[in-house]
Amino acid sequence: MADDAVDILITGGAGQVGLELARAEWPATVRLHLPTRDQLDLGDADAVRAAFAATPFKAVINSGAYTAVDRAETEVAAAFAANAMGPAILAEVTRAAGIPLIQVSTDYVFDGSGERDYAETDPVGPLGVYGASKLAGEVAVTTGNPRSVVMRTAWVLSPHRANFLKTMLRLAADRPTLRVVEDQEGCPTSARDIAEALKTIALRMIDDPDAPTGVYHFVNAGSTTWAGLAREIMALSAARGGHTATVEGITTADYPTPARRPSNSRLDTFKITRDYGIAPRPWKDAVAEIVAELIPEPTP
Repeated sequence: MADDAVDILITGGAGQVGLELARAEWPATVRLHLPTRDQLDLGDADAVRAAFAATPFKAVINSGAYTAVDRAETEVAAAFAANAMGPAILAEVTRAAGIPLIQVSTDYVFDGSGERDYAETDPVGPLGVYGASKLAGEVAVTTGNPRSVVMRTAWVLSPHRANFLKTMLRLAADRPTLRVVEDQEGCPTSARDIAEALKTIALRMIDDPDAPTGVYHFVNAGSTTWAGLAREIMALSAARGGHTATVEGITTADYPTPARRPSNSRLDTFKITRDYGIAPRPWKDAVAEIVAELIPEPTP
């Protein structure tokens, strides 16, 4: 390999964000390493150290996580192993290597109270095990490696894997009416846009030892409810000749789940725009792009 090659380790390569990181346009000098969980167990400190000994990574983007929010309520150890201990090991090893670590986190670190968008400095207060485990990972990263960025995001959507958008399209094929929660508000966010933000941060941190560090928020611009998002998906699908359904708004109480969800998941993105020049596009544009990829152009 050429001496000027830039090796970047991406964990969670099979997830929505990891898949978008893999298909993003990187500089020609960049070589991505996307090991599967079988190839690199982040819970095995010796295996992680061996991977770093074998390859001179210039940065790590940790997009992997335990994301089964409801199951985490009874699988506490598994959630913390993936979401807290994995990042802790990465923080230790990246600090020893003198390289930056970028960690993907979540709106679930907040309790969802209040009426305004959450800033990075607002008090955290997770409502469940998943959010608590992700918060523990944040602490491990920011205290374990001074050259680190934690990027919180929310309501991730893409053409890949399982997500709310794909579920709505699947259910619309069989049901005339969809009952969707309308008292939780947040920012639908494209995994592709998240990947672009992570790429921008990683490349800057590699080139600039004094690049900004700490906690950042990234979501697409604007906000809506889950029911509002479902209605937008249905309208976009119908316009392309796809399946559609009527969306009936319900309350959180009408749809009980093992884990409590934040009623307010809106995140303020001023800081990431100020420090990294990343300006999120409107969520409706991002959703339209995903629907267009999933549903071919209608035949004239």
